[in-house]
Amino acid sequence: MTYPIIPSLVTVFLDRTTPEPGELAGYAALLQAYELAIPLPDRLTIISQKHRQYQTEEWQVFTPRYRPEETLAAHLTFALKYEGIELGLLKKLFETLGPQPIVEWVTQEPLGQYSRKVWFLYEWLLEELLDVPDLTTGNYLDVVEERLQYGSTSERIPTKRQRIRNNLPGVREFCPMIRKTPVLESYQQLDLSQHIKQMIGKIHPDVMGRTAAFLLLKDSKASYAIEGEKPPQTRAQRWGRALGQAGQKLLTAEELVRLQQIVIDNPRFTKMGFREQEGFIGEHDRRVGTPMPDHISARWKDLPTLMQGLLETSQKLEQDVSFDAVLAAAVVAFGFVFIHPFVDGNGRIHRYLIHHVLAAKGYVTKGLIFPVSAIILEHIETYRQVLEAFSKPRLDRIEWKPTIDHNVEVLNETVDLYRYFDATKAAEFLYECVKQTAQQTIPEEVAYLEQYDQLKSYLDDTFEMPDDLVALLVRFLEQGNGKLSERAKAKEFKALTAPEVEAIEQVFQEIFLDDQIGS
Repeated sequence: MTYPIIPSLVTVFLDRTTPEPGELAGYAALLQAYELAIPLPDRLTIISQKHRQYQTEEWQVFTPRYRPEETLAAHLTFALKYEGIELGLLKKLFETLGPQPIVEWVTQEPLGQYSRKVWFLYEWLLEELLDVPDLTTGNYLDVVEERLQYGSTSERIPTKRQRIRNNLPGVREFCPMIRKTPVLESYQQLDLSQHIKQMIGKIHPDVMGRTAAFLLLKDSKASYAIEGEKPPQTRAQRWGRALGQAGQKLLTAEELVRLQQIVIDNPRFTKMGFREQEGFIGEHDRRVGTPMPDHISARWKDLPTLMQGLLETSQKLEQDVSFDAVLAAAVVAFGFVFIHPFVDGNGRIHRYLIHHVLAAKGYVTKGLIFPVSAIILEHIETYRQVLEAFSKPRLDRIEWKPTIDHNVEVLNETVDLYRYFDATKAAEFLYECVKQTAQQTIPEEVAYLEQYDQLKSYLDDTFEMPDDLVALLVRFLEQGNGKLSERAKAKEFKALTAPEVEAIEQVFQEIFLDDQIGS
């Protein structure tokens, strides 16, 4: 088997600048040799002319001793060995090559670990058997190398034909991959789930219950705010109650539609359920109404397959006790919003799915909602960058034309664009949100409620002040940085004498503000 690949020395590859001159290797060389029309992988590889090895955000740089031979088999081996599995690229490559090159490679190296992996992936992706006999000897191999990517380690499904254990984290219809990065490994070492559970164990149940209720409403309001909406209190509370049930019901297509009905308060102008038309996110030309998409949703005809795949992958990862809960939430929730199966309500349900997976996998204590939407709102630009990192490269691969109703009509096959993608950036972003929640947001809210209770106890003992007046007083003191305004002293709290006001302000200062200075 030869199928020569002659890499050239490059400084720019498909609009991506290399950190130094180098020869394309692995997936980059295959992309160039076979002119594969797919979004570029997040990270590619070059062979340096110098003897140094390093990584940038978009490139791996290897020394000349790693240079693969100029053959298809060598570059496929290099890719799987050093870059991991890029399912979308491999599927497009297999469709371009046809079966013959893979049959020849497997026939020559039937027990080779990388020829067997390619053989398995070819048949798994294309659902087409190669003209190669089953293996009868050889050790079983994991198809996903755990040093490079996260596999489903407790869900290794043996395939006798190639003597491969299928530890892919999804199913054929939906299988995003996440690369192992120093960032993700550092987050995992923090063991944030255990940190939260230990912290909660030290907090009075009443305080924890009030904290949970506050965080629930806070997250509900933030999820609407991300969409540019400010719902009435009753609507936010209604969605908050739905968030509070996250992880308690099996995730099905019917459950997703039920959630959409909660999100969309007035369905009069919205077609409920999965789309029966194409969709996009973006603007329209103000003069003629031509669509100007920032993101094109999956074709509506592909939704049954994609959504069934997503639901099966979600169930698989929920049941896999060894698969990290935050990574699972990133795969499911971001996969959902990229597919965009509904006409409206996708964003809020996308963020609900984060809560669902974290709760279903026991990452958070029952009844406690991580206010992920509130943290996303604080980092909205980074959030948009994560979404754009998926959408922008795919816009170049989607052929479309405007319709008479100012929508888009997708002209080519695009299902694999939403089925196979790299979810690493989404996972890193979500983990940062979870970290901030665990280390900052929840402790701050608990501390505030404990301080509030301390001040309330003083006011109860000294003035027998009713609860609603205590809440109003605290709000005024917070607004005045520990001081009551002259207006408040003259109206709402005119019953207090000047020395009493001064004493209250002093106690507030000692409980709230002095503690902030000390911290």
